[in-house]
Amino acid sequence: MNITNEPPSNDGSLSQVVGQGERVQDMVQECAVELSSVNAVLKNELAEQDPLPAVEQALEQSEAVEGKVQEASEELSAMNRALKGEVRERQALEQQLETANEQGEADRHASLHDPLTGLPNRALFNDRLEHGLAQARRHGWTLAVMFVDLDDFKQINDRHGHEAGDGVLRSIAERLRQSTRSDDTVSRHGGDEFLYLLLEVKREEDIAAVAEKLSKTIQATCDVVVAGAMTRLSVKASIGISVFPKDGTTAEQLIGRADEAMYVAKRSGAGHAFAQAPIPR
Repeated sequence: MNITNEPPSNDGSLSQVVGQGERVQDMVQECAVELSSVNAVLKNELAEQDPLPAVEQALEQSEAVEGKVQEASEELSAMNRALKGEVRERQALEQQLETANEQGEADRHASLHDPLTGLPNRALFNDRLEHGLAQARRHGWTLAVMFVDLDDFKQINDRHGHEAGDGVLRSIAERLRQSTRSDDTVSRHGGDEFLYLLLEVKREEDIAAVAEKLSKTIQATCDVVVAGAMTRLSVKASIGISVFPKDGTTAEQLIGRADEAMYVAKRSGAGHAFAQAPIPR
């Protein structure tokens, strides 16, 4: 019987070590059984004749080796039981860590996204805007901030209920998400207001085209359930636009100027408006 003593591979887990230990234990136990059988045969043979002292001494040594092998088998068994317990504890710990990591990721996602629409919230939008501004300053890029407000949205809540209003917000948010470029960000600013970050733009005509596309996307009808029946609702939007660096160099300035431009667009009914040059003081 060959007993190999190969070390576990570098990527071997503790479970593999336990498995190898159990195999070694089985082989040692087999050796103990075979040695016991050989010693029993020798005893029977020597009992039938007058043994030489050297033969009796050899038998005693063999029986001593049998005892040591049996002890080794028992120690291996105890070690394997301890290792199995360690494996179970480690697996339980790994499961707890995995659960904690998943919960931490879920908590982090919840802290940065709007619970109703799943869009980035103000905190995440501001973080991405700050990052976009840093990149724009470094590379000489232009970016735009759009402040989007849904016109007369309160009437939907008053006429059809807040559940219908929430359904409209979710539908519009999903459309905005799908129409947003991978580098840009759309967020729910609060209530019926959204913010849109447009990166690496060159001309105001391109920005205006994006605003018109957003207006059409928002104005498309939304199918929502009202009093148990499917109802089609539609809402228009007013969009105010500020451009870096012309209208501001900080996140606060750009959002504020876009908010002001949104009210200009709402009063004029133009759909969208760019921030106007501030009045000199």
